[in-house]
Amino acid sequence: MYQQEMVTKMTDIMASFVGHIGKKLPDDVIAKLDELAKKETSPLAKTLYETMTRNQNLAVALDRPSCQDTGVLQFWVKCGTGFPLIDEVEALLKEAVVKATFETPLRHNSVETFDEVNTKRNVGKGTPTVFWDIVPHSDQCEIYAYMAGGGCTLPGKAMVLMPGAGYEGVTQFVLDQMTSYGLNACPPLLVGVGVATSVETAALLSKKALMRPLGSHNPNARAAEMERLLEDGINAIGLGPQGMGGSASVMGVHIENTARHPSAIGVAVNVGCWSHRRGHIVFDRDLNVTCDTHSTFRR
Repeated sequence: MYQQEMVTKMTDIMASFVGHIGKKLPDDVIAKLDELAKKETSPLAKTLYETMTRNQNLAVALDRPSCQDTGVLQFWVKCGTGFPLIDEVEALLKEAVVKATFETPLRHNSVETFDEVNTKRNVGKGTPTVFWDIVPHSDQCEIYAYMAGGGCTLPGKAMVLMPGAGYEGVTQFVLDQMTSYGLNACPPLLVGVGVATSVETAALLSKKALMRPLGSHNPNARAAEMERLLEDGINAIGLGPQGMGGSASVMGVHIENTARHPSAIGVAVNVGCWSHRRGHIVFDRDLNVTCDTHSTFRR
């Protein structure tokens, strides 16, 4: 019975957390949007930033999602082998999404592929998506929640480059995607770049990059410099807020990488829109909660 009570408690907390991130942006995203708004000189761009701020304030005041597209829920779980609910985590996250769908409420976005049937519960085959990292000798569970909307998903792409393409090829790949599809993803964007060997490893890294705090940098000095150069290059495109022109196209560029095979460079891009709805929550073995992305989340 005690185990079931724990499952119910964690499910309720996650449902509340999912609903909260749908209505309130992370602290670092709010701060970055305020920073970009202050630097903007275009009258139209400044008006758009003011509208974004008003949108966020109304979402909280009216207790409703800040964007009508509440996305498909994705979770990145870093779970210790000693966490008492490790066997139940994936199932309870699915139940938490169903619960949040009706309580928040969230738009019904899970459509069964090929059958073209909307489940109307935001769950289906493989949704919500759960990525796992198992942490030995730990009894806590760390969860990144992300609402992957249709617009910000559109620029996503992964491919393998010939080794002769080098890091110039990586740069060209990223800029090609941003000039072709960045406009459709509700700028200013957070751009996640994965560099590895194969398409699946690069793609997972590029999504993981979107979970990092804004202003953080890859620990490798060369990768960090590439983040800076890509940010400057994409900003120079001048997408501005909502693609209507302005000085900033991105909130940041994050690169995640692994070692790679010498004969290939796998590269991928995933993008977060200005309404970057991701949250980070940590449970200890007694289900005490800490959250470092949303100072407004109380449980």
